[in-house]
Amino acid sequence: MQTGVFGGSFDPIHHGHLIAARTLLESLSLEQVRLVPAGAQPLKGGRHLAPAEDRAAMVALGVEDEPGLLLDRIEVERAGPSYTIDTLRSLLAGGLEPVLLMGSDAAGDFARWRQAAEIRSLVEVIVFTRAGQPAPAGLGFKTVQVPLVDVSATEIRERRRAGRSIRYLVPERVLSYIETHRLYQSETG
Repeated sequence: MQTGVFGGSFDPIHHGHLIAARTLLESLSLEQVRLVPAGAQPLKGGRHLAPAEDRAAMVALGVEDEPGLLLDRIEVERAGPSYTIDTLRSLLAGGLEPVLLMGSDAAGDFARWRQAAEIRSLVEVIVFTRAGQPAPAGLGFKTVQVPLVDVSATEIRERRRAGRSIRYLVPERVLSYIETHRLYQSETG
């Protein structure tokens, strides 16, 4: 089963993530796209504003009723830093055919990833770009353009801290979760 693997902080998940996932699912004719929230991202020093369980819950709410998109808790449930190579090995051992999906921003850091050369040898890597944002040069990855949606998790967190609305930036269920759990109201969460 050819499965897209779309990892990240998802701190929080927003419509830009979901539009990219849906576009990749359809344009690459994947059977599914697994959104994999990092337990602790090594390149971010393991620092996330919302705890991993909250980020996973928001991804679950974001993909609810979205055929072909699903939450994969593999990195949230694994102790220690979240390394993509470990996730891919687990999925391969489980009989899946993973295709690694990454944004052009993540692709720019790919050389710093743990066992980047082995990732390239194990799976196909697809870089998704937004209109007007080219993929980093020289990586040799296939690229797919996704619609430009000018929203970021950083902007969402900043709006929450400032007491401004994030309606329409995140799915309604995610908004409700953020409000109920009082997430992103301060610099520390």
